[in-house]
Amino acid sequence: MSSPFSSGRARLGLLQVSLAGVLWGTGGLVMQLIRDREPMSVLVVSTWRMVLAAVVLFAALLVTRGFADLRRLMRQRPGTAVIVGCCTGAYQALYFGAVLAVGVTVSTVVALGLAPVLLTIAESVAARRWPSRMRLLVLGAALGGLVLVSADAGTSTTGPHPLLGVLLAAASGATYALATGIGRPLTGLTTPLALTTATSTAGAIALLPFGLLAGGPYVPSDPQVAVLLVYLGVATLALAYALLYAGLRTVTGSAALVATLLEPVTAAVLAAVILGERLGLLGIIGAALILVAVAGLEEEDEEGGAVPEGPVPL
Repeated sequence: MSSPFSSGRARLGLLQVSLAGVLWGTGGLVMQLIRDREPMSVLVVSTWRMVLAAVVLFAALLVTRGFADLRRLMRQRPGTAVIVGCCTGAYQALYFGAVLAVGVTVSTVVALGLAPVLLTIAESVAARRWPSRMRLLVLGAALGGLVLVSADAGTSTTGPHPLLGVLLAAASGATYALATGIGRPLTGLTTPLALTTATSTAGAIALLPFGLLAGGPYVPSDPQVAVLLVYLGVATLALAYALLYAGLRTVTGSAALVATLLEPVTAAVLAAVILGERLGLLGIIGAALILVAVAGLEEEDEEGGAVPEGPVPL
């Protein structure tokens, strides 16, 4: 039985990851707002996002005197940190591409609905055991929901290229699951701030040549676009990933992905209110299935004791 202290730490971890999900839920909307004002490519916007996040995080390390933590991480697991950073950059570029192709709501639901399914399967393979009946039922519901949302993408009021958008969103979800699975062991080696700085910097360096090759404009001419880019880098990446890695110290990877499904809820509400996006009946049913399924994953993690008894030691 877990102690009240460890249970409290686990709840705090879920809260941190949930806050990260809400911040991520605003990212697709901000991307659309940027494109409405400036014809910047997805890769240029993604590069700006990673670069700005890295600058802010390095400044935070300087203020908190946390460079020793960053050096320790890069001595112990440099390759893993770089891979997670590259996956982070790829995940967001694929997601933003999906947003422009099929809209905010479908992109977010598909990407974030697929990720917990893939991570749960990976956890079962790593443990060399079949998922429980409940988990198989939950995964079936999630996959069914993804199919319904994807099928509805071409008929609802979403974006101009539904098939391409769904494929990009699926690739984004797979990359996000990979980054989460690979990155979780790093949370026990250093602080969330140092880990987020390392991965953001690696992602920025990886994206920079692609951003340059994508063509201009490279620098925003509209002050509002500059503000939106800063928000993307600081709030939806630097702060959100710091919260994610802090939460991953006390919850399992699949539980964390469950909590981040606040992102599609946030994205869908904002897209409906501000952009006028609407899912059809099949899409609504599919989105509901996904949310119910991931809620079932969270409940099973808690009943099965998957949440650690305490934080992973630094």
